[in-house]
Amino acid sequence: MDNLGAVLHGPRDLRIENLPFPEINDDEVLIKISCVGICGTDVKLYTTGRCGTEVVVAPLIIGHEGAGEVVKVGGKVSKLKAGDRVAIEPTQPCRSCECCVQGRYNLCDKPRYCSTLEGAGNLCQYYKHVADFCHILPKNLTMEEGAALQPLAIAIHACNRAGIKFGTNLVILGAGPIGVLCAMAARAMGATQILITDVVESRLETAKSLAADHTLQVKREYSDEQIVDKIIKTLGTKPQITTDACAFASAQRVAMMVTRKGGTVLVVGVGDDRVEVPLSGTLLQEIDVKGSLRIVNTYRPALDAVSSGAINLKAFITHHFPLEKTEEAIELAKTGAAMKIIIHVN
Repeated sequence: MDNLGAVLHGPRDLRIENLPFPEINDDEVLIKISCVGICGTDVKLYTTGRCGTEVVVAPLIIGHEGAGEVVKVGGKVSKLKAGDRVAIEPTQPCRSCECCVQGRYNLCDKPRYCSTLEGAGNLCQYYKHVADFCHILPKNLTMEEGAALQPLAIAIHACNRAGIKFGTNLVILGAGPIGVLCAMAARAMGATQILITDVVESRLETAKSLAADHTLQVKREYSDEQIVDKIIKTLGTKPQITTDACAFASAQRVAMMVTRKGGTVLVVGVGDDRVEVPLSGTLLQEIDVKGSLRIVNTYRPALDAVSSGAINLKAFITHHFPLEKTEEAIELAKTGAAMKIIIHVN
């Protein structure tokens, strides 16, 4: 039986190959993949051969935003059965390290996260995963929405870390997929004024249609001080919370400069190893600076939010490609012209 998948061999060397058919363990399920979303991580890996600490040193199956149908279950699996449609939470933590025991499995020492050196990606026709990190999709959700749950779960975790609550005013730097989903999640969690910035006008238009109250197009030649002034003028005040959703050093500096005293700066995304930021002034104003990594206990809230209609993922999904055109899809994602791209695998 064929198992075609998208395999990255190095920068700009992506091949559609026939992979070995997975053999499942007792705690795993075999999934016939239907849809996989393209993520900024996929773009970075494809473009440079690395993303953060991850470096492509051997052929790597990409993709970690997956949904599909269970076709086989392991001997110890009781909560899933063949025929169940599932969204795949793309981690398989060790469950025994200090962070896992504390419930912070996103910080696991050995997370076996999809599409990393420790875990294969799921942009392939058949994929195996631990059963208890597969979430059954309600009948009113499509496979496309199931795949897009992964970045939404990241955004909800980021909003939780930032402390979003009813009445929050918020600035989000970067109107890419995660930035827009942070806005959508923040709106559903009670934020009342949301401003989002980007250099691409089309992304800002999408953000405005989905969640943002205000948008601000910035130009690369603007100084940090100019961007800060424009944000305050557009929002009418300094924000309580500023989220950096583009992981650029300039965005992190602006976030620390624009946030009001006693506020919070939240960084979501993978940036450079070292950046220069105005840290002393930030700390002297008791501005909390936090990071947000992946997902922890937010897949089910994401699923419930979409199923109930609180968050509309269908409007967030903008482009569709077949598996054999994965490289073309990634090239489109690089341009910033797409919001969420879905690869239809089977």
